Amino acid sequence: MADRLSLTLLQAQSPNSPTMASSLSGAAANRILPVASRARFSLSLSSASRSSLSLSSPSCPLSSAKCFRFSPFISHLSLNSQRRSMVNVSSRGFGTVAAALDLEQLKSAKDDIKEILKTQFCHPILVRLGWHDAGTYNKNIEEWPQRGGANGSLRFEVELKHGANAGLVNALKVIQPIKDKYSDVTYADLFQLASATAIEEAGGPKIPMKYGRVDVTVPEQCPEEGRLPAAGPPSPADHLREVFYRMGLNDKEVVALSGAHTLGRSRPERSGWGKPETKYTKDGPGAPGGQSWTVQWLKFDNSYFKDIKERKDENLLVLPTDAVLFEDPSFKVYAEKYAEDQEAFFKDYAEAHAKLSNLGAKFDPPEGIFLDGPKQAVPEKFVAAKYSSGKRELSDTMKQKIRAEYEAVGGSPDKPLQSNYFLNIMILIAALAFLSSLVMN
Repeated sequence: MADRLSLTLLQAQSPNSPTMASSLSGAAANRILPVASRARFSLSLSSASRSSLSLSSPSCPLSSAKCFRFSPFISHLSLNSQRRSMVNVSSRGFGTVAAALDLEQLKSAKDDIKEILKTQFCHPILVRLGWHDAGTYNKNIEEWPQRGGANGSLRFEVELKHGANAGLVNALKVIQPIKDKYSDVTYADLFQLASATAIEEAGGPKIPMKYGRVDVTVPEQCPEEGRLPAAGPPSPADHLREVFYRMGLNDKEVVALSGAHTLGRSRPERSGWGKPETKYTKDGPGAPGGQSWTVQWLKFDNSYFKDIKERKDENLLVLPTDAVLFEDPSFKVYAEKYAEDQEAFFKDYAEAHAKLSNLGAKFDPPEGIFLDGPKQAVPEKFVAAKYSSGKRELSDTMKQKIRAEYEAVGGSPDKPLQSNYFLNIMILIAALAFLSSLVMN
């Protein structure tokens, strides 16, 4: 069944290789430590279950982790202070090695994703990858990882086999080399980084993302099937609300996120929806075929809402869960707004995407880490003339007196006072000036 959360966004190019998750190789999934902690832990396990823990010097050169094939068990984690730990991955488990989150690795991973997007045109399926990892969240479950959400569980074969995730093994094949190269970045962070970057590189808004998500470690921690939306339920509006409300999202966010259908195509061999090809998809880019929602299906804009509203082009796809956005009274308010105002759509979409990417995630540190640094308010510079209550500019002498008073109580040109003391001084000066003028007259 076609999923709704990607909202059946499908990859523009499908690599020809086996579609089993066991064909993917993987480096160690790393649990993130705060940035301030630069020491790296290495864990060594022998077949006799002996274990030891040691710290390696942060000054030691570290090479990238190598890729191992799936095997029945995690056989061995070797300790070496000169390199990163390497892990064998299997469908039964996934070893974890704690490591400090390296922001430089995160930034470099983003750059690599941008380069891949330029050549493979895989924006839609990377958006879908991030959404489907996060979209299993259930707000009614408090425990992590039982609550689902953005925790990297989608890398396991058991979850990849869910009907709504058909074809996402191809997204993992795109992402895995980046994970191998930057092993300090967790799968949970990498999936969301790829999704947000794909939106931005397609011309969409900048997503206010944060990082530091912790990965689940074994397939038994994957959510059960059935948490992701379907494309053709009997009652589309009720179904969308049931699924998205469970995630803690509202009607505005449902409609805004649906707008991501401006990207991508639906392939009938994967989802059961759409035509084998149209005049807009028969020549690619990427692997040809499928049916798109918009004419320029690799460009992020508000065309999705315009095209659904008009319904004039038979080559464009409209699913039942698309059509209902202009049929349901509450959904329609936002769909009409976004069809007319792309700026409003971009603003609401960016907020909804960021919220979705954080659902169910466990962050380390708890407040998360921002790729571009935390947003800080810039203090207002002091300009004495700005506080003049009259129409005439204050004299330089008066400005100097006011500034001297201002600095005497802790103010400065770069540090506005947090109280109304300065305002009181201005009122007193104004009152004295008024009384002086009366006496002179």
